[in-house]
Amino acid sequence: MIINICYLYYDLLNLYGEIGNIKAITKAFETQKIKVNVDKLSIGDNIDFNKYDLIYIGCGTENNLLIVLNDLLKYKKEIKEYIESNKFIIATGNSIDLFGKGINSTKALNIFNYSTKFIDKRIVGDYIIDTDLVDSKIIGFQNSGSVIENNDIPFINKEIGVNYKNFYGTYLLGPVLIRNPKLNKYIATKIINSKNPKFKFKKFNLDLDEEAYRSYFEIYIEK
Repeated sequence: MIINICYLYYDLLNLYGEIGNIKAITKAFETQKIKVNVDKLSIGDNIDFNKYDLIYIGCGTENNLLIVLNDLLKYKKEIKEYIESNKFIIATGNSIDLFGKGINSTKALNIFNYSTKFIDKRIVGDYIIDTDLVDSKIIGFQNSGSVIENNDIPFINKEIGVNYKNFYGTYLLGPVLIRNPKLNKYIATKIINSKNPKFKFKKFNLDLDEEAYRSYFEIYIEK
């Protein structure tokens, strides 16, 4: 089995070390002895969505976000078909703004019903959130200059994330998959099962990630 990942707009939407999400999920696949291919694509590249099992897109400045939106609009039909066919997209930071109806007065991809708007005062801070998705709290950091409105497909909660089929979008940074190894394993497992429902899993062996997760609570929460 080979997992093909597209790291989309790696050069424009690359703030806060979010490439760590690619490294985290790649490591999860490699613990299962699965080969991983990562293509880094950006403006000017031809994007064949059908080639990929996972598309990852990170966060960037507001200006770069609008530059990316202008490029993505020509792929609107392909993106919608990709999502509806249960393929996987992970969007972190303000890249989730791209998939709603609009960003301020600018029309976005209009894949989902929510919209976003830029705000004058950034939302900055740590989050610890209960979720039914995995049997652990989700932790992360938000540094956002936009907010979601009319979010009817919440992921983790309606203020910080969206989820539809296998589209997972969140304002949480960290990188969020490194900081939440059970979330990382959850998504990696779903991707593997989509390729082979009878796959025999081995131990994921994310011991360092899990120790870092526990240490966060011991140092900052339980002290």
